[in-house]
Amino acid sequence: IVLGTGLKECILSGLLSVDGLKVLHMDKNDYYGGESSSLNLIQLWKRFRGNDQPPEELGTSKEYNVDMIPKFAMANGTLVRVLIHTDVTKYLNFKAVDGSFVYNKGKIYKVPATDVEALKSPLMGLFEKRRARKFFLYVQDFEETDPKTHEGMDLNKITAKEFIAKYELEDDTIDFIGHALALCTDDNYLAQPAMDFIKRVKLYAESLARFQAGSPYIYPLYGLGELPQAFARLSAVYGGTYMLNKPQCKVEFDDGGKVVGVTSEGETAKCKKVVCDPSYLPDKVQKVGKVARAICIMSHPIPNTNDSHSAQVILPQKQLGRKSDMYLFCCSYSHNVAPKGKYIAFVSTEAETDDPESELKPGVDILGAVDEIFYETYDRFIPSHDSAADNCFISKSYDSTTHFESTVMDVLDMYSKITGKVIDLSVDLSAASATAEE
Repeated sequence: IVLGTGLKECILSGLLSVDGLKVLHMDKNDYYGGESSSLNLIQLWKRFRGNDQPPEELGTSKEYNVDMIPKFAMANGTLVRVLIHTDVTKYLNFKAVDGSFVYNKGKIYKVPATDVEALKSPLMGLFEKRRARKFFLYVQDFEETDPKTHEGMDLNKITAKEFIAKYELEDDTIDFIGHALALCTDDNYLAQPAMDFIKRVKLYAESLARFQAGSPYIYPLYGLGELPQAFARLSAVYGGTYMLNKPQCKVEFDDGGKVVGVTSEGETAKCKKVVCDPSYLPDKVQKVGKVARAICIMSHPIPNTNDSHSAQVILPQKQLGRKSDMYLFCCSYSHNVAPKGKYIAFVSTEAETDDPESELKPGVDILGAVDEIFYETYDRFIPSHDSAADNCFISKSYDSTTHFESTVMDVLDMYSKITGKVIDLSVDLSAASATAEE
């Protein structure tokens, strides 16, 4: 039994159904998506302003699809591989994201991801460009399975810091490569083996090359609310059953503490395993942090992003004197998430204070004039129990990043724990490119 129709739960429900397992999927809400739902304008107003009267000049409510957990997918990344593996792509239309940017010394720059872009980038001086070019050429030629391309280095032994030191790159260059290309959320990666760091940078470069767009990211038309529903359809095709609006889903345990079923409205459905988000089993999770974010409706793109209708800007922690990065996310009517001429922007970060407004100010200031702004914080939880002992598999809360890599790693980790198998995602991505291009 899967509880909650958040994105992670829906992906798992789809994967498990395709595997031939019998799945019952329930949600206490009367809508799909849980924490990761998309709201129209009236729903947004109800949630943040407590009334259902948004100003008329913002346009019609149903033209808005405002994601509550906004994230872009890497064109060559794990989420896309899962979508292709499960054939969910037939229910979705993706469109490339226009731009990927990084904040450095008070300005916004396009993120260079290849040797050619490195030579053009105003982020670096002339000598630094040459050093960066050598770094990017190494990454482009790198193949994990071909030791010849490792140039005699044991990348599982040397740290990312030792590897980067060979190229004598400046701190600011390391900052944007680590945070805006490898998408590391803090500087801990520098002390980890270099292999993971190199693979992350390579994934970025390959995703960028895939559609020849201005960024490595793609995003579904009509917003992320489409994703849980697509996986729900998939699960239904394979015999999964869905029930929305099931109040007080109570997980039942036997004397030995193992799950035996779920009770709602006086009826108990029996099962061997339960998959859910943290809200269904609050006594089996622990709080590990808090996300602060601002949701903005604007009438213009983010300034200094080449008029990109959709874009991500990463503000590395060091640039703001923080412990964690800040993320700007923008999409617009070009992805059918707002009426013509309107843009939806988000500023998110791991909260370090109890004052989201002043904490998010550096990101909100970059946006320029906003028509409307909403602030909120939510707690992040992770499971604190032994899933092998009670057969309950709980997803982690969504983090502040505006891309899907950490989300999907959690799903695949849960899948392996539930089934004892590792999912094979070595799919042919070229066939999928054609559909996304269209």
